[in-house]
Amino acid sequence: MPSLSVVIPCKDDAGPLTRCLEALAEQTTAPLEVIVVDNNSTDSSAEVAARFGARVLREPAPGIAAAASAGYDAALGSIIVRCDADTLPPVDWLQRIADRFDAEPDLAVLTGPGNFYDAGPLRAWLANLAYMQAYFVSMGLAMAHWPPFGSNCAFRRADWESVRSRIHRLDPEVHDDVDFGFALAPSRRTAYDRSLKVGISARSLAGGTAGRRRFRRAFHTL
Repeated sequence: MPSLSVVIPCKDDAGPLTRCLEALAEQTTAPLEVIVVDNNSTDSSAEVAARFGARVLREPAPGIAAAASAGYDAALGSIIVRCDADTLPPVDWLQRIADRFDAEPDLAVLTGPGNFYDAGPLRAWLANLAYMQAYFVSMGLAMAHWPPFGSNCAFRRADWESVRSRIHRLDPEVHDDVDFGFALAPSRRTAYDRSLKVGISARSLAGGTAGRRRFRRAFHTL
């Protein structure tokens, strides 16, 4: 079976990170390592990560792209699994990822959707349609292949190594998952598994200033 390195970029997310690491500790297949990249946190995120036995890296350059890239560079596993600090994976998440890459040697990227665990049923349904599915459809059309979703994706370390020199890791306004998707060679196969679901926080649905900034980053990245 392929070895898995789980990479979690994190800034000031000690509470959600605790729940995420608890869920990773309960996986039916244990990863080779869990890497938490502390991106200038002012809370106890790094201490939480260390308490759960994660490798703690510190990335001073601001932004998720810098933190995620630092984690990918340090990963030892043949498969890099990416999630966020507020991701809540089911117990068989890593097993299913390992099985899929083991069975499909030509698979470069595997991704799946997220369910909003802290939103009401109606809001979660609308968000899935207007936010989650819209992301996969719109970015998939732009890339001409399935786009990785940063809260729930995995890819071969060899593919990361082939594109990392083209990644805009020092631009804090870049969506790192979209950037990686565009950098990937068109010949590399990506897959979307709608049943490979994880829980994600509805805070990503915030409107106002946060919402405008999210759309501005999307256009900037494109």
